[in-house]
Amino acid sequence: MPQTSLLRTALVTVPAVLALGLLSGWLANSGYGNPWFDALRKPAIMPPGWVFGVVWTILYILLGVVLALLLQARGTPGTSRLIGLFLVQLVLNYAWSPTFFALHKVSLALAMIAAMIALTVALILLLFRDRRLAALLLMPYLAWLGFATALNFEILMLNPDAEYLVPAPANPDIRA
Repeated sequence: MPQTSLLRTALVTVPAVLALGLLSGWLANSGYGNPWFDALRKPAIMPPGWVFGVVWTILYILLGVVLALLLQARGTPGTSRLIGLFLVQLVLNYAWSPTFFALHKVSLALAMIAAMIALTVALILLLFRDRRLAALLLMPYLAWLGFATALNFEILMLNPDAEYLVPAPANPDIRA
């Protein structure tokens, strides 16, 4: 496969995957600063907010490269199925933030991560023989999904009523 063609494809897929991921998080008001999320009890392993921005930026760039590699292999046997699996897990990824942060469905979000892990493991196994670079680029994503699963699970255990939690309104009193 010509490198210039891969580069051209990646110049489209990387910004697209990254932008859609950032948009998903922004629309869902994800992370610290979300009153509902701020009111939750957090596990001891919860990293500071900036870590999520750095990690997700790197992971979305890697996912964009994986998508470029898959698109470059179009026409070879099985590639359509691989692209389909990749896109299903990516849609689940983009849907996670709205499910967790906007809808407050912590259990459903946990099930979504489990599905993302299953799809990512399947992708890695299917890609490893013929498209090893794409499989290897998915490894950090799989590792982070494992960590995200632990966080999601711990938040669920610490906040069994999280779906119904309504944060206290901000104090409107102005003090001089």
